[in-house]
Amino acid sequence: MPDLLSVRNLKIEATAYPPGEPPRTVTLVDNVSFDLTKGKVLGLIGESGAGKSTIGLAALAYGRGGARIAGGQIGLNGQDILTLGPKEIRGIRGARVCYVAQSAAAAFNPAHRLGEQVIEASLRHRIMSRAEAEKRAVYLFRILGLPEPETFGRRFPHQVSGGQLQRAMTAMALCPNPELIVFDEPTTALDATTQIDVLAAIKHAIEETRTAALYITHDLAVVAQVSDDIMVLRRGRTVECGSVRQIIEMPREEYTRALVNVRQSIRQETADQSDPLLKVEKISARYPNGFEVLHDVSLHLPKGQTLAIVGESGSGKSTLARVITGLLPPSEGRISFNRKELTPALKDRSKDDLRRIQLIYQMADTAMNPRQTVRDIIGRPLTFYYGLRGAVKTARVKELLDQIEMGNGFIDRYPAELSGGQKQRVVIARALAAQPEVILCDEPTSALDPLVAQGILELLMRLQKETAVSYLFITHDIAIVRAIADSVAVMHRGRLVRFGPRSKVLSPPFDDYTDLLLKSVPEMEVGWLERVLEARRMESTGN
Repeated sequence: MPDLLSVRNLKIEATAYPPGEPPRTVTLVDNVSFDLTKGKVLGLIGESGAGKSTIGLAALAYGRGGARIAGGQIGLNGQDILTLGPKEIRGIRGARVCYVAQSAAAAFNPAHRLGEQVIEASLRHRIMSRAEAEKRAVYLFRILGLPEPETFGRRFPHQVSGGQLQRAMTAMALCPNPELIVFDEPTTALDATTQIDVLAAIKHAIEETRTAALYITHDLAVVAQVSDDIMVLRRGRTVECGSVRQIIEMPREEYTRALVNVRQSIRQETADQSDPLLKVEKISARYPNGFEVLHDVSLHLPKGQTLAIVGESGSGKSTLARVITGLLPPSEGRISFNRKELTPALKDRSKDDLRRIQLIYQMADTAMNPRQTVRDIIGRPLTFYYGLRGAVKTARVKELLDQIEMGNGFIDRYPAELSGGQKQRVVIARALAAQPEVILCDEPTSALDPLVAQGILELLMRLQKETAVSYLFITHDIAIVRAIADSVAVMHRGRLVRFGPRSKVLSPPFDDYTDLLLKSVPEMEVGWLERVLEARRMESTGN
């Protein structure tokens, strides 16, 4: 079978503007070559900055953020698209090659109905009539497992769940019947139970339509379920390329072996022998519109230990953290810290109460002021809580940078000059600056590639040993739970369904929801997705 996509010696560059230095050219992708045939899926995997998304966008002859294609060939059905003019390129994008972004919520226009957005490219490129496009959209909604496919397109983006919106975006990409789809981390922001449904829908849709695909992700277990072959990338270069089975079971390169083996360790569980440092008793909470989001939740966290809170999106994990911090006062129940009841609202708490409980956010990018340097970001709590200024403050900032293993060379950099892992370390240092007793970690590694995330987890565990700080760690990643948690709380639809030591919560017998949650975590093995889907089918039919 002839190659649909043939990439040869691809080189992509960009111009960097280091502060105080002249501009210089940096190579983002260096001499990458691969082939992809119709109906096949090639997974692109590697750490942040490896060039995965840059290569995917190059298949649309596009360079994001000032990147430029400096050399090589990109053949689409034998035609080098890099030799085409702007008008011809526009004819390819959204018609012959389509793109599925990581965040469907950011990709859809909230003012327009989903159906109109799904068929827009087909109409704009005059691929089919409106009636034909609408009929194809309904067909795609059906094979992607969306509810009420005949009327689903009448909904607005805010009227569907995150998983449904991601599948709608896949329908939008498939609607023009393209030759190639670029999936750019389409399930990274989804919880495990939603992710498995989206993966199954994507795989089924590709098989039904015989569309070729590039599947970009940093999760090797995920890409193994949908790809035929995998290319491992690092720093813009190919590390190795092979079949899914070869990459998972017989990786040749050390870097690939590190990706396969990441987060295999299990932390020694610490027995709960101390009085609770943080105690949540019978907490219920409502949004201002009256919708109840937490129902009678009770749990506790001892000093120097880690409590992991798991559950799907909308289960109430982050809302519970907001209640603990006082950002959302509870409607019922009480929160105690060191045997002292905390006032429900943040504005009524003392400065010392605020200092003792700190937050590490999921998205470090949005948690930092882009106009402030690392010195300012870490230094602010030092001034607010301890009144430090001048040389004393700078010295303490440097100590904190050493503590998070970054060093003083980063003190005057801005967030835009940091990698994803470095940004998350700065947010950790800002939390540590207050010398808290509890840190609420709201999925702090979900946006990071596995090896960087592993480094952040190891840092947090080391800091816990050194300072005896307690962590309330919100996550949907069961591998993280096994690696760091002493105790686990499972939440579902605002209720606590399971709570106790990690060994007990993650061991059978399970309640129905915990059983579903654990079975939905992708495993590093070929055919795992098919086995899970078949087990679900057997359970639903009673066989």
